[in-house]
Amino acid sequence: MLKKIHKGLVVSCQALENEPLHSPYIMGRMALAAEQGGGVGIRANTGVDIKEIKKNVSLPVIGIVKQDYQDSEVYITPTIKEVDELVLAGAEMIAVDGTNRIHPDGMDLKTFFREVKQKYPLQLLMADVSTVEEAEFAQQLGFDCVSTTLVGYTKETAGQKLYENDFEILKEMIAKVKVPVIAEGNILTPDMAKRCLEVGAHAVVVGGAITRPQTITKRFLDAME
Repeated sequence: MLKKIHKGLVVSCQALENEPLHSPYIMGRMALAAEQGGGVGIRANTGVDIKEIKKNVSLPVIGIVKQDYQDSEVYITPTIKEVDELVLAGAEMIAVDGTNRIHPDGMDLKTFFREVKQKYPLQLLMADVSTVEEAEFAQQLGFDCVSTTLVGYTKETAGQKLYENDFEILKEMIAKVKVPVIAEGNILTPDMAKRCLEVGAHAVVVGGAITRPQTITKRFLDAME
């Protein structure tokens, strides 16, 4: 799969329950539009959405399940239950929270990674990280790739943006790990996506700037005001 998405655009097709496009059918059509536009892969949330997406496109899917647990800040594929759901749906790659935060039931990332690999030894796994140190640790554990998805969304990185200082954190991550680094998070324009590839990102994931019309509308209005 990593070869298929190399130097390409992965489109994140997600809509949560409180969003107007929340529907497996709509996400399936959104994925088809992304494929027709030249996207090389899809990132999607929940098994039901992924199954519908796979009816519409032949692109590889990076699967996640966003799930809140009371005893953990981790919400991207936090337990083996969500991994089971994604494997059953046929996700070619599964992304999980790769930060230093503790997963539900007090499980650390190392233990969680081992649990997943014992059950699904051939499953490709992506670590969604927020810092260079987390990317290095994910590589040590054996993740197939890392993604900058959570830059700015953890206590350590609060307020940060991936694009700050000409994608400084992305550059440093690429320099310090050997596994592919996927650029994701607040990539709002084609020029920003292009720059991510120029500095060495393996691929670029764009979601809200393409598939969330409510946020696109707000961005236009903010600029107009």
